[in-house]
Amino acid sequence: MIAFDDATALVSGLARPLARERVGLDQADGRVLAAPVLAQRSSPAVAVSAMDGYAVREADLSHGPIRLPVMGAAYAGRGFEHPLAPGACVRIFTGAPAPAGTDRVVMQESVRDEGEVAFFPQAPCGGRHVRAAGCDFRAGDELLAAGLRLTPQRLIAAAAADLSELEVVARPRVMILSTGDELHEPGHGPGDGASIPESVSFGLAALVRAWGGEVIGRRRLGDDLPALQAAAGAALEAADLVVVTGGASVGQRDYAKAMFAPFGLDCVFAKVAIKPGKPVWLGRAEGKLVVGLPGNPTAALVTARLLLAPLIAGLGGQDPDRALAWRRAPLAETLEACGDRETFLRARSVAAGVAPLSDQDSSSQKALALADLLIRRRPGDSAAATGDQVEVLDF
Repeated sequence: MIAFDDATALVSGLARPLARERVGLDQADGRVLAAPVLAQRSSPAVAVSAMDGYAVREADLSHGPIRLPVMGAAYAGRGFEHPLAPGACVRIFTGAPAPAGTDRVVMQESVRDEGEVAFFPQAPCGGRHVRAAGCDFRAGDELLAAGLRLTPQRLIAAAAADLSELEVVARPRVMILSTGDELHEPGHGPGDGASIPESVSFGLAALVRAWGGEVIGRRRLGDDLPALQAAAGAALEAADLVVVTGGASVGQRDYAKAMFAPFGLDCVFAKVAIKPGKPVWLGRAEGKLVVGLPGNPTAALVTARLLLAPLIAGLGGQDPDRALAWRRAPLAETLEACGDRETFLRARSVAAGVAPLSDQDSSSQKALALADLLIRRRPGDSAAATGDQVEVLDF
């Protein structure tokens, strides 16, 4: 059994980005860039108007009031084809290319439209309302660095670079195997009370997707070793990472490790000195990673948040440490002293800080639904009073 910090260090060491692939912009949301995004063109490519108004030469308005003939109009995507003649103006709209010779756009609210003539009652002042070519960025500029996760804001920048595809890190493909004769598919129980709905895989699948992974399948399996071994082989062939829940202890039907034995399972660690979730384990088989989580729902989700989330983040090109961004927050209630095992308490955010849930049982599911934080308690931590600062992690 190893310490939690040692386990996370081993996870970070294995959480290396997978292969690169190219995807279209409409498939790139949430992906991590494997290469920088370089602008293929300047933005704007030519000087454009920042306002609806009239394109003019500054010198022509130095002695207002004045009337200037309107030579034509310029629209976004369809500019005025000729240079701006001295002593004239062009009706122009936001985003339209500014005619050659333009050095100012006068807002339409400051001009009186007199048909073929525009009346300027006074010399303009303030901003010129012309966006110079390349004022946003120039061709060849790096708009986004490799390693960034694509957000809505960053996708706009990538599209503005005039790229239709981006080079990204492949999403880790994850197979989730839930084991136990006692499990049934939600909504399809036998009604005899002997079985329970399989709930863990749905939460795990959501966590995998939230941290950048792709769930390629969920399977519910009974405690039959040959069938489990067949499922393990198929999962290793299809996935980059296999997550198995249940069967992690030492009971007669705890087959989570045995099901991977024919595929050369090499355990990185077999237990972690934490509560809940001590039986969590990590290994490699057939060149693929395997994570074993407890069968109890709360223990499974807590250990997944602590160890599976950074693993998926790193495989997908993110910094695995981003998944363990601990911060400090004040306690809204008192806490008892911690025992000899590192403990992660489920808690919720409240106005006064963070409140630990009253039900900390590792199989609780109603209480789990209330938790949005984990409180970290180090081995031997003394009792904490209301207002004391504690380490917390978004859950």
